[in-house]
Amino acid sequence: MPLHKTINFAQCVGSSTQIFVWKITESYSDLFAGVLLNENNLRRLSGMKSELHQRGFLSVRMLLQEAGYSDFDLHYDEFGKPYLKNGKYISITHSHHFSAIIVSDQTVGIDIELQREKIIRIADKFVDEEFSYLDKNNQEEYIKKLTVIWGAKEAIFKIRNEKGISFKDHIKVKAFRLDDKESKAELHFDDIVKNFKLFHEEIEGFGLVYAFE
Repeated sequence: MPLHKTINFAQCVGSSTQIFVWKITESYSDLFAGVLLNENNLRRLSGMKSELHQRGFLSVRMLLQEAGYSDFDLHYDEFGKPYLKNGKYISITHSHHFSAIIVSDQTVGIDIELQREKIIRIADKFVDEEFSYLDKNNQEEYIKKLTVIWGAKEAIFKIRNEKGISFKDHIKVKAFRLDDKESKAELHFDDIVKNFKLFHEEIEGFGLVYAFE
């Protein structure tokens, strides 16, 4: 089983967080044979038109098993946000041939994205004041930083999960370097400001970002 990476750390005394990353190399049938799904998720799986999406969905269930859970421990609230029946926080992501989950005592969000030139064309849709510290002349770095910014905003949106939040207008990622272990972001929404800690790393051409409120 290609469990690609496990990350363990504590944000503060008494807390624990685990990140599990899966490299999806198996066929659909091999992944399907390796998990048990509840009836609702069996229906969800059969309704997916893309096999790539199906394999991503199943690989997340493989990661749940690596974390000591099963599909029967995973539930979704009325807004579609996942949670575990034991009260632990969880966030889920998959992109192409990688998937990841984060399980923590704290509120968390995670995102993994393929680094690709396409993100340059859509940057105006999710980047605002961040342009002030981005160097468009260094394309490789520009693409990687845009990927981190998108991943950070996606992870924060997964934490807040509130209708009306705009990546461009409401979530601000502070200046960072690619080799920084930790960076920061703010959410300005509904007359409140929320602060977030961000962690990011590169995995085989993908950007992995996870956020804590």
